[in-house]
Amino acid sequence: MRYHRFEKNLPFTDAEFERRLALVRAAMDRAGIEVLFVTDPSNMAWITGYDGWSFYVHQGVLVFHDADPVWWGRNQDANGAVRTVWMGDDRVIGYADNYVQSTERHPMDDLAQRLIGMGLGTTRLGVEMENYYFSARAYMALHDALPGAKLIDATALVNWQRGIKSDEELVYMRKAAAISEKIVDGLMERVEPGVPKNEVVAEIQRDAIMGIDDDWGDYASIVPLLPSGSDAAAPHLTWDGRPFQKGEATFFEISGCYRRYHAPFCRTIFLGEPPDIFRSAEAALVEGLEAGLDAARAGNRARDIAEALAAPLERAGIERGARCGYPIGLSYPPDWGERTISLRAEDETILEPGMTFHFMPGLWMSDWGLEITESILITENGAAECFCDRPRKMYVKP
Repeated sequence: MRYHRFEKNLPFTDAEFERRLALVRAAMDRAGIEVLFVTDPSNMAWITGYDGWSFYVHQGVLVFHDADPVWWGRNQDANGAVRTVWMGDDRVIGYADNYVQSTERHPMDDLAQRLIGMGLGTTRLGVEMENYYFSARAYMALHDALPGAKLIDATALVNWQRGIKSDEELVYMRKAAAISEKIVDGLMERVEPGVPKNEVVAEIQRDAIMGIDDDWGDYASIVPLLPSGSDAAAPHLTWDGRPFQKGEATFFEISGCYRRYHAPFCRTIFLGEPPDIFRSAEAALVEGLEAGLDAARAGNRARDIAEALAAPLERAGIERGARCGYPIGLSYPPDWGERTISLRAEDETILEPGMTFHFMPGLWMSDWGLEITESILITENGAAECFCDRPRKMYVKP
């Protein structure tokens, strides 16, 4: 029986967490992994419910085949773990603060001793090697402290299990989408020539966090991106205090977020009369979006979406070499993608009902940019469903 000292507001049912754990254990078995060490905070949260801004220090979740997972991290963050994970409090382990950013010891030394104490010093241990949160030094420290263990690359093992969303997860993504719509509606009201960008971003963040009715907003994994004019050739610029100007296009890449679930949504606003190059690019992009949405059907491949998008763009003389989408769902900074499937010509992954993507065919040319995107759900039958419901066009404010 699980014992908790605190009343918990768990985001999902016991059955949902059990479903996820079963998927992970089956994947571990296929990979020959006896114990899995998960350090990606998105994967930690997906398996256990853990939610906290503690991913700047070493932490992780140990997954076993025959026992509940163990959350392991900094002592002061263990206080957050006992309040947010579904496991009993005895499955939360903290390490001393003198391990934090120390030149004399490493937190992985503590983890290694914990595993040895559990009789797992010679285990086949899976680690997420290609991971923002697991450093080269962490790998070496763990390798050196567990000379009898076999470290196995388990990069994206959990991520792939997250691809098909449950009904419980889709409820949260729809709430995030409603917040995304609210943000975009606010942009149309506020973006005007002479208005400083930082003032608009402040309102974006207010709309995002205030949420809708009782559905409060969480912080998104990426800050608002909104380059204007020639800067829109660069897709990942943020903002400054300069005002919006007439005669320029600005794309806004934003996402509502509810209980860590995202629904990214991008629209472009042109202040003034757009030149013909924008009108022709808009027409080709919207045609490609529509074709891609129609191709986004269960049984088709990820590449089919990319190829459907590419045809109208090629006819318009527009070349784009970037992928045009990626899976979305639960995430933490610095990225709201799941880092598995890519919507591009090389990806043969078969689309399945319940998969969710940010279909984002942005155009980033030499001196201008244009984004019109949709977050989508692969359905049982028919074309993809869009989470948001706003005109699929470039917004023009004369």
